[in-house]
Amino acid sequence: MDKLAIVVPCYNEEEVLKLAADALRQVLDMLIEKKKIASDSFILFVNDGSKDRTWELIEEEHSRYPVQVCGVKLAGNVGHQFALTAGLITAMDISDVTISIDADLQDDVAVIEEMIDKFHAGSDIVYGVRRERKTDTFFKRTTAQAFYKLMGLMGVKTVYNHADFRLMSKRAVKEFSKYKETNLFLRGMMPLIGYQTDSVYYDRKERAAGESKYPLKKMLALAFNGISSFSVKPISFILGMGLFIIFISLLALVYALFSYFTGHVVPGWTSLILSIWFLGGLQLLAIGMVGQYIGKVYIEVKQRPRYNIEKILQHETDATVNVSEAEDRED
Repeated sequence: MDKLAIVVPCYNEEEVLKLAADALRQVLDMLIEKKKIASDSFILFVNDGSKDRTWELIEEEHSRYPVQVCGVKLAGNVGHQFALTAGLITAMDISDVTISIDADLQDDVAVIEEMIDKFHAGSDIVYGVRRERKTDTFFKRTTAQAFYKLMGLMGVKTVYNHADFRLMSKRAVKEFSKYKETNLFLRGMMPLIGYQTDSVYYDRKERAAGESKYPLKKMLALAFNGISSFSVKPISFILGMGLFIIFISLLALVYALFSYFTGHVVPGWTSLILSIWFLGGLQLLAIGMVGQYIGKVYIEVKQRPRYNIEKILQHETDATVNVSEAEDRED
């Protein structure tokens, strides 16, 4: 039977971690009893530089359930996408299939069985997709819909209403590990792998405890990172806008010459200064957009490690995976 690893990135999740551990262990027990996964399947909590007792709680859960609960401690806070990547890469050699899920229990753990069934039916990637967004506020629902539409217009392939709740086979994770870029946007990278995919649908729940670690500022940063990492259309848009303004300027020149020769010249200091401000703002916008792309190239060419693993908690009977080996795979 296939060995399952449930990868759970954690940042300051002390209020919800035990609840998440209990809920996911129950899922493992149920799947093991039904003989759908191996008996040594496990949960892998990834501590992303938490400032609270998250890691201490992971150690406590590991001491109580050494087979079912494992842990990875990152040397510092690197962000959700990097923490999730660290968990997937670490679990790659000691499991046959992985499922990533956030610790807040908003994603429905009940559909994990359906994910496993679709994996056994031949799918290498199974996306967890929300059925609807009725429980979201109007602002969050509207901005989320705008996000997916904008990503589509920019040519970025994503699965609508899918975040980072997904199943990946071992070979899918191995293919993902070959993508070495620093500017990660996992929702856009998964469709690039190309293996057979499927989806399961569920209703998203309220957060079990604690506060969201993805405020509006981080969501906007994630959206921009996704667009700029997968598309150059923003630069093409700036080019098009520049050509359009040049065209408007030529029309304005024709109008100015016509007014001069017909003697209908009217002093226009206000319109002049506004046009200067507008063009100045447009130039700064264009320079800033190009600068963002140059900055991404600058970060990528340095090829610094995306994360550093400080400690791994693992059952003694598992294949030995130490910190140096995990970092070698990342390199």
